[in-house]
Amino acid sequence: MLLIKRVFIGGFIASLLSVAQAAGLTIEITKGSQTAVPIAIVPFAQQGSIGNVKLSDVVSSDLAGSGFFKTLAEDDMLTKPSEPERVNFKDWQVLGQDYMTIGQVVGNGNSFNIQFYLFNVHNGQLLMGYRLTAGANELRRAAHHISDLIYEKLTGRKGAFNTRIAYVTSLARGNGKQYMLQVADADGYNPRTIAESPEPIMAPAWSPDGSKIAYVSFHTKRSEIWVQTLATGQRESVSAYPGINGAPAFSPDGSRLAITLSKDGSPDVYVLNLANRGLTRLTSGLSIDTEPTWSPDGSTIVFTSDMGGKPQLYSMPASGGKASRLTFQGDYNARGRFSADGRSLAMVTGNGGSYRIAVMDMASRTVNVLSEGNLDESPSFAPNGSMILFAATRGGKSALSVVSTDGAMQQKLAFESGGVREPAWAP
Repeated sequence: MLLIKRVFIGGFIASLLSVAQAAGLTIEITKGSQTAVPIAIVPFAQQGSIGNVKLSDVVSSDLAGSGFFKTLAEDDMLTKPSEPERVNFKDWQVLGQDYMTIGQVVGNGNSFNIQFYLFNVHNGQLLMGYRLTAGANELRRAAHHISDLIYEKLTGRKGAFNTRIAYVTSLARGNGKQYMLQVADADGYNPRTIAESPEPIMAPAWSPDGSKIAYVSFHTKRSEIWVQTLATGQRESVSAYPGINGAPAFSPDGSRLAITLSKDGSPDVYVLNLANRGLTRLTSGLSIDTEPTWSPDGSTIVFTSDMGGKPQLYSMPASGGKASRLTFQGDYNARGRFSADGRSLAMVTGNGGSYRIAVMDMASRTVNVLSEGNLDESPSFAPNGSMILFAATRGGKSALSVVSTDGAMQQKLAFESGGVREPAWAP
């Protein structure tokens, strides 16, 4: 029982490992898809001072990282047009491109007008022409928006590049550490610390509208669950019972939290009403029940339990009732997280001491292992369901990784000063 607690109780032990402050980000594509669609993102022509943000590089990185596209290196481009009438499509056909994007950025240092065009290289058809305005501090977000537009046009699925992620870092301070909960762009840029403490912070969970984050903090020397409003920084403690207060997960309507409490003995799953602090106990017994997550329609809660002897995933009605086992493959399955459409469930699956990210098709119950590491954890779906964010440990160092849901593409977001833990993708 003690061994199992160390392995999976709300991700507590994993979060206590040493990680470092987000700085010096490097994005590395570690695995690419053989069926990726070739696309050229031609450097946008610039008029005026635009600073150090190169929009075409951001767009190219976004699309390449999705796994659906293979972007052309700038050095391989024969020409670099920025206006439609200057495009010679034969140049791009020779280079084997299916699509191309050109554009211009005009600004005075404070406000910028951006225009871009998306073409089908094979027939020269203009697929999209778009114009937008961005402030000096919004250029990266504008580039992510362009990526979303291109991605949706060519795949039929909404993009997730102009979204945010949360994660936990720590920085050595004297003989101890300073733990930080940070929010950043989906590619890891523009990190902002929203909470910090000399005691551990862990298990961040987004509210459905992205305005709040619930998390576990030990700053009072014991575990408490806090909910913080991002716009104002205002936060409140919502659960500080004796023992474990952990693994918060917002209900789809944002009115409740599924949490893990041990106030009545063994860790069990409860539902906390945020309006009146009323508690509903869902599980009971001698087993360890933790890491709850809601189905998108709010009808079901999936959680991790060792009631069968080893950690596996179980489901039960959100109103309470009998739990049924979901996973049977491998000797460890934990940390379930639903895709937005409810069709897939991401998880950590373990066998023979290796822990990898897998995804279950909820209709067929088939499980597909996606990652290739030995210590991968904390999976979180992108809002569009096309990618999964997780924490990976390689050579004793941790980093964020993203894998496409078909496993064809994987990229790593590494920080020069160390690693990160407990990532959560915003809705």
